[in-house]
Amino acid sequence: MMPPMKQASLGLGTSTKRTRKAAFLAEMERVVPWAALVGLVAPYAPEGRRGRPPFAVETMLRIHFMQQWFTLSDPAMEDALHDMPLLRDFAGLGGWSERLPDETTILRFRHLLEEHQLAPQMLQTVNDLLHAKGLLLKAGTVVEANALLHGEEVEVFGDAGYQGADKRDDASADVRWNVAMRSGQRRALDTSKTLGQLQERLEQIKASIRAKVEHPFRVIKRQFGHVKVRYRGLEKNTAQLVTLFALSNLWMVRRKWAVLDG
Repeated sequence: MMPPMKQASLGLGTSTKRTRKAAFLAEMERVVPWAALVGLVAPYAPEGRRGRPPFAVETMLRIHFMQQWFTLSDPAMEDALHDMPLLRDFAGLGGWSERLPDETTILRFRHLLEEHQLAPQMLQTVNDLLHAKGLLLKAGTVVEANALLHGEEVEVFGDAGYQGADKRDDASADVRWNVAMRSGQRRALDTSKTLGQLQERLEQIKASIRAKVEHPFRVIKRQFGHVKVRYRGLEKNTAQLVTLFALSNLWMVRRKWAVLDG
């Protein structure tokens, strides 16, 4: 039985200012399906029959997610827990005198997730939850290249670099192609006339649809600061990226989630 998490105030110290980091953690506290994700990890967690008792799975999962949100290595995450009461609070840890996870403990938890391929399961859990709430589109495919097509598409959207893709030998005849106009052609549109206005509006619609697949990458790079790989090996970096996509999906729907819950 996992011990209950300590109440997270997300605002320790004498300052009354609500920082951006505190606001961010409060939002993620609300939208992350903690119980479901802990249930995925718990069967693989060490029981701690010998030696020091292990930290709660939820504590380690919260620490793991903070690493992704704030671009922290294992040693940097250990230091941050010692330096920042806010992060200890979010993880459900106590004050200065309480034992805190060290970098080896943090690393071992990450290896546990990688060994049992839990990141894809967490992403699936998040996506299933969002789909059930009507917050995730499950039909249709928005792609960047023909090699990503799985053969069941009805509509395909691509940027201007894929002009002529519909004429390739391996292009499916059952697919309707929506490829962006080249920038030079678009600038040449005469928007003072009805035809030019309609063509420009069509290009805007195409771009807005492509943006739905591009937005998660922006969140991961700009919001979470993931601009280069941290680990050695495809498996480690793939696991991190899958986790980041799960977290970015939650971050992007946080305001809609609040409306639904309200």
